[in-house]
Amino acid sequence: MAALPAWAEDNVLLIRQGPQGFVVWHVEGESRLSDDEILEIMATAAPQGGPEVATPLGPARAFELDEGILIRLPAAPRDQALLVDRDACGHIIVWHAAGRTQLTEAELTEIVLSAQAEGGPRLRLGDRYAKAFVGKLGVTVTLWPVPVRK
Repeated sequence: MAALPAWAEDNVLLIRQGPQGFVVWHVEGESRLSDDEILEIMATAAPQGGPEVATPLGPARAFELDEGILIRLPAAPRDQALLVDRDACGHIIVWHAAGRTQLTEAELTEIVLSAQAEGGPRLRLGDRYAKAFVGKLGVTVTLWPVPVRK
């Protein structure tokens, strides 16, 4: 019997279209590096991958993409990739390849189809709400629990 997925009070995901379907990136993940460590790794990025950099999570290698920097962490147990972007103020945003929130293909499709630049309509997905935005990296969706009425 599969365990039910757990989620935080609110959660943000990045949904991108990949060759075999949706690729989901999580704002929360197991592989945590400090901003200084991320910046140091980012500085080594190259299109074919920069040199390995030692981190507390094992070796890391940064790849320069059109969308941002992809950091591979092959020694990490589950969360083996980070996608790094910058917000409008220049702060780094780290997206994790693995996270706790798991959505079905039908839920991902509904979210992506509802997304708009200024924010699509609020969707109800079981015990949580979702609101999706179209951005430069893909569809960003905020999830939060449906309030329990007393």
